[in-house]
Amino acid sequence: MTTNPLAASYQVHARRWLVATVVLYNLAHHLGFALAPLGAVGQTRWADWIDVLTPYTVLLAAAAALHTAGANRRSWTLYLIGAITYTEGHGIHLSANSVYNTAPGPTAHLWDETVGHYLWYAGTALVFAALATAFADTPPPRTPLHLPLSLGVAITWTTNSIEGTTAFMGIGVAAAFTLYGWRTRHRLGRVLLPAFAPAAVMLTAYGIWYRGFPQQSNMGWL
Repeated sequence: MTTNPLAASYQVHARRWLVATVVLYNLAHHLGFALAPLGAVGQTRWADWIDVLTPYTVLLAAAAALHTAGANRRSWTLYLIGAITYTEGHGIHLSANSVYNTAPGPTAHLWDETVGHYLWYAGTALVFAALATAFADTPPPRTPLHLPLSLGVAITWTTNSIEGTTAFMGIGVAAAFTLYGWRTRHRLGRVLLPAFAPAAVMLTAYGIWYRGFPQQSNMGWL
């Protein structure tokens, strides 16, 4: 059977953009913690200004992955809804969190910790769903080199869900992707399972151990 060189080239590019999306997600979703040592600039933080770039980096990479993978209308619809939700949630979180850092109050806390995070992470889940459907028939990786990236997603999803006070939603989403990963374990699921099964286990174990989901920052971990 002859392989179409053009199709093979697109498949390679699609995988590269998928890897880029995962790398950017793992990095960008820890910016607040990683860049905190940069300190303040006026009444804001350098981390806040850099975090403005997060939707551009993650969502544009995901769009490129979908385009090169030849995503269908369903995947693009999921992506569009997810991207809008992601951007709105991230924007609410970023602005409310910046305000809370200088003028703490219940209103800023509501928009940051509740509304912003739920929208942001729900949008993330929808974008992941778009990628999962677009790459559903992708052959599994031939080497275990994907494992560090998948485990990075597991850690990022877990820490975001706990620190973002969206743990129950986080468990539900992780469980759903784990089930989908098991169904597609001979293809894309080889990547999804190590990305979300550990997250579901870690979140559940964390909740049982602490009898709830206290934020790491409130426990002095961050």
